[in-house]
Amino acid sequence: MYIYREITPYVAALAKAFPIVMVTGPRQSGKSTLVQEMFSNHLYVNMENPQEREMAKADAEGFLSRGPMIIDEVQRTPQLLEFVQSIVDRKKAMGHFILTGSNQPELFEKVSESLAGRVGIAELMPLSLSELKGAGMDVSDRNAVLYNGFMPRLHADGIAPNILYSSYFRTYVERDVRKLVNIGDLDLFETFVQLLAGRIGQLVNKQSLAKVVGVSEMTIARWITVLKTSYIVFSLRPYHNNFGKRITKSPKIYFTDTGLVSYLLGIRSPADMATHPLLGNIFENMVIADAYKEQFNSGKRPNLHFFRNSSGTIEVDLLREEGQDLYAYEIKASSTFAENMTRGLKSLSAIAPSIKSRTVIYSGSTMPPLAVNYADIRSVM
Repeated sequence: MYIYREITPYVAALAKAFPIVMVTGPRQSGKSTLVQEMFSNHLYVNMENPQEREMAKADAEGFLSRGPMIIDEVQRTPQLLEFVQSIVDRKKAMGHFILTGSNQPELFEKVSESLAGRVGIAELMPLSLSELKGAGMDVSDRNAVLYNGFMPRLHADGIAPNILYSSYFRTYVERDVRKLVNIGDLDLFETFVQLLAGRIGQLVNKQSLAKVVGVSEMTIARWITVLKTSYIVFSLRPYHNNFGKRITKSPKIYFTDTGLVSYLLGIRSPADMATHPLLGNIFENMVIADAYKEQFNSGKRPNLHFFRNSSGTIEVDLLREEGQDLYAYEIKASSTFAENMTRGLKSLSAIAPSIKSRTVIYSGSTMPPLAVNYADIRSVM
């Protein structure tokens, strides 16, 4: 089953503006499916295939001169990029090469060296809530949505979450981590990732993590960078413009996919999710990740933040910046609306006149003023 991806119009626009389009993002986010669906007249080659790699190595010019081409997992053959540059400079045809890759640091370094000014870049995240809804899938069961996560293969092929995410994490640790950084003890790294999953939505405390894992703060910082550059996690930075110095400076960490969080925390069913002590954090993670997906799918530079003053008396989960305006969101897993959910929003409005709107995103079905159900997040983002 093919699920329409909201990033499609942006990728199509890039293909009309640049001779090369690169689609990157986490593993299994649907990059190959997207580009093959969109560019069905292009020749498709996958550089995970040893025979394709050997052909490219033996005669790169001839390999690339067979017409418009999709080169999947191009980071496996970075030497091709110099030849790609030469060909597009001669042909001057838009959308001639479509590249995909998931090993972001290595790939971006080669692209910046060889293809600067010639390539449009799109970042494809796992499925959004609205993409699931658009495919006719029921997203009303909050616990099931959080547990299942948003990887396309899980929904398109009906793979059990525990099977998919177990394989996903093992593949990531055993293949990608070894390429990105020299980690002597992978068990320690896995322990660190599990600890991080237990701290989603909290301020990053490298000193505390280092003490628990038994490594240095510098190592923790390097490992967080590895997770971010491979799209496993992302950081949400505090908003500080025009609010003076008495605010939090540390970012928060969230995971790209709540299905992986569930696996790392040992949650094995929607029923487990319903009673898990971190349900609220995981729900917050889902909503904020969905806001990021909307930004990437539109080709926007992420403009999302949270707010927390230094004393913790005023805190708002999510701020979206649009020009001079701010849109503020409080995120609650509760199915029942309560007036105290708006306390942080009202307190921030009192010191921030640039707040354009205030919204509570929660799990309920009644829609009092300021509230919206998480399944309708696109209506307020």
